[in-house]
Formats: sequence, C-alpha cells, structure tokens
Amino acid sequence: MTRNIASLPTTGRAWYQGFTLIELMIVIAIIAIILTLAIPVYSNYAIRAKVTEGLSVANSAKTAIGAACIEDPNMVGLTNDKAGYSFKEGTGDEDYVSDVQASGACAAPVLTVTTKNTGQSPDPEVILTGTLSSGHLSWVCHSDNTHHSLLPNRCRS
Repeated sequence: MTRNIASLPTTGRAWYQGFTLIELMIVIAIIAIILTLAIPVYSNYAIRAKVTEGLSVANSAKTAIGAACIEDPNMVGLTNDKAGYSFKEGTGDEDYVSDVQASGACAAPVLTVTTKNTGQSPDPEVILTGTLSSGHLSWVCHSDNTHHSLLPNRCRS
C-alpha cells in the first residue's frame, strides 16, 4: 500500500521523522561540556598511572637498599652499586622511567625515581625517603616538582 504525500497532514507532528537543527545543536553542546570535564580528568589519571610505574620499578631498588642497610646499618654515601642495584634504561620493563638513584646514608636512605614521557612538563620526579628503625626500613614518597594530584595516593600525604 502506497501513500500519497499530498494526503499526509501538513500541520502537527504526525509525519515528522527527523531532528531539528536546535535539537542537534543541544546534543553537540552537551557532548562538548562532557568532554571539557572528562579530558583533564583522564589526562591526570594517565600521568598518575605512568608515575605509579616508576614506583613499581623502584621496588627492586628498595629491596636491595633494605638488604644492604640491614647488613651494614652504619653505611654512608649510599649508591646503587653499594646497594647492589643497577637500573638499565631500555630493558623493556620501564616505559616511563629514565633513572632510579640511591643516595644518603642507611639511617635515612633516599631513592630518586625520574620519570619520562608522562605527558607532564617537567616529568615528575618521585623521591622516596626511608627510615631504618629496629631492623625495618619504611618508605615515604613525595615530589618537589609535581602537583600532588598527579602522584599516586600513597604519595599525596
């Protein structure tokens, strides 16, 4: 059965089958507002995830420093070599870490994790400060060159 277009009503919305320009513009405006809010949140999340990789890479350095400092708690001038740790960039496990360096003394060792390609300028540098107490080494992290919102939760205090 075919209908003749001339027989359709010309007033009202009985035969309306599309969107008006204003409706399409409202939808586009809503999408633009959502993207305006979502993109910065996602960018911060992505940077935070890349910095977290640096902390994961630093775990082996923390273990090596802990073993060296428990063995010789009076050691000063701590380095990667003295701790028995070496970081080699480009081995494939660290896409966002350019360097991990140990320093300080065993009473308060410092581990500096330098990141790369995080999307933040300058790339965040996370500093892990240890405290040796009763044969146990505990770590606190912070950053001097990065806003706390770009750091993992455990580094924000």
